[in-house]
Amino acid sequence: MEKISGAEAMMRSLEHAGVDVLFGYPGGSIMPTYDALYDHKETLNHILVRHEQAAVHAAQGYARVSGKVGCAIVTSGPGATNTITGVADAMIDSTPMVVICGQVGAAMLGTDAFQEVDVVGVTQPITKWNYQIRRAEDIAWAVARAFYIASSGRPGPVVLDFTKNAQTAMIEYKPQTVDFIRSYNPVPPTAEGAIETAAKMINESVKPFMLVGQGVELAEAREELLALCEKAQIPFGTTFLGLSAAPTEHPLNMGKLGMHGNLAPNVMTNQCDLLIAVGMRFDDRVTGNLKNYAKQAKIIHFEIDPSEINKNVKVDLAVLGDCKQTLAEVAKHVDSATHKSWIEGFKPYDEKEYNKVINPALNPTEGPLLMGEVVRKVSEAANNEAILVTDVGQNQMFGCRYFKFTKPRSVVTSGGCGTMGFGIPAAIGATFGAPDRTVCMFAGDGGFQMTIQELGTIMEQQCPVKMIMLNNNFLGNVRQWQYMFFDKRYSFTPMVNPDYEKIAAAYGIPCKTVINREDLDAAIREMLDTKGPYLLQCAVMEEDNVLPMTPPGGNVDEMLLEVK
Repeated sequence: MEKISGAEAMMRSLEHAGVDVLFGYPGGSIMPTYDALYDHKETLNHILVRHEQAAVHAAQGYARVSGKVGCAIVTSGPGATNTITGVADAMIDSTPMVVICGQVGAAMLGTDAFQEVDVVGVTQPITKWNYQIRRAEDIAWAVARAFYIASSGRPGPVVLDFTKNAQTAMIEYKPQTVDFIRSYNPVPPTAEGAIETAAKMINESVKPFMLVGQGVELAEAREELLALCEKAQIPFGTTFLGLSAAPTEHPLNMGKLGMHGNLAPNVMTNQCDLLIAVGMRFDDRVTGNLKNYAKQAKIIHFEIDPSEINKNVKVDLAVLGDCKQTLAEVAKHVDSATHKSWIEGFKPYDEKEYNKVINPALNPTEGPLLMGEVVRKVSEAANNEAILVTDVGQNQMFGCRYFKFTKPRSVVTSGGCGTMGFGIPAAIGATFGAPDRTVCMFAGDGGFQMTIQELGTIMEQQCPVKMIMLNNNFLGNVRQWQYMFFDKRYSFTPMVNPDYEKIAAAYGIPCKTVINREDLDAAIREMLDTKGPYLLQCAVMEEDNVLPMTPPGGNVDEMLLEVK
């Protein structure tokens, strides 16, 4: 067999793992690998970002819309530590990703060498697995194992710390495939009788309600979910990350759960007699005050990760396993039902929210532009088929509330970590993960500036990201909390902003600013019709608030519909 360098072995291992896009930034300790990458440009499309944090967020965006493992490559020291936020974000949001970090030579480990950081120690709590490759002979094995762990079971990030000596050593290379690890059980067995018990509980229920999480998307279980809900007529609500797991307009879809979700699904959570959670982790933003959360209901939890069972909410039945299989099996055993009066019970709350909150947000007749109306108009202009990418803050809340979804894998947002600066790079990744779809990225003026340098990546790659900036000259979400809970003391939340049109022009990106409502429709149409990237800046009401809202520590059925 021919001998090749460890760096070349890494390239071939990535190709063997099915990687087609890499997001990265070169540096000293990863330079041999970048030299090898030079000869693989036809098969490994490397996207040069402008900051290592953007590399991991782009890999996340790619993974979320494609269902594949995202891949990022960076150098040691600050290059590696700049990825930490994205790795933590991917861990809590179950995003499959492999990050390859350069590292000093094995002989220099522990000497405080230039740009040496203990990457394995730093990332151990926020990865599914991490490993330091000290020998070139271990590359094929480590890469195969990394991609298997990242993508199987409950997905998540893996970090490979790649020492410089392993990159330069010469070895005989043989590709490897890993599909079994003795100590790792990605899909736990379903307990005997759990399927039948779940079906029995559903059949006996008079007021069932289902909570749909991102696990349904990750398992590609949309059809199985809807088949069960339609057969047994189970109304459902969706989490932030599960929004596109079912069509927005499905008659059984009662809306979004959580702190800034819809009124009806939150109230009815505390009125149902059976709560069925699928692929969600009972996050505090969904449950509110746990002491008063669904105490009247029996609870079934469909989950692939045993550590989530009874972690936050004690359940009556756990149905472990891949929900694509378990939902289908339960559907075989449930009876056809109607639950008409129960489903009708959601409508008064829907009407109350519509009259008090939604209609004023979507159909204003005067005053400044509102975030909700901009979001809904963009969604509808894209036939409700676009991918929604958001940054974090009010833009995220309004985006997830008023964007509509018809296709799966259409939501890319930072859920558990709430990472400002996520939007632009994640949208870049989404354009590579779903090149045939429209990608609409909403950001506030605060989060936009956190990764504004990635306009350079968009310029170079001509990524067709439709960027909609909801500019209110505030750190809007923090301002809302200061308004509601800190006596309107706006401590360091007003923003002094640059001229975004000039910045966009410097990057060769078309840009338009909309101030007047009568100009909005035409500007959105121009944005969507423009080939390549576009920045639409919307001057929105400065003190617009996201409602309804469950106050922090409040009960899910005590949502505020107005602030005074």
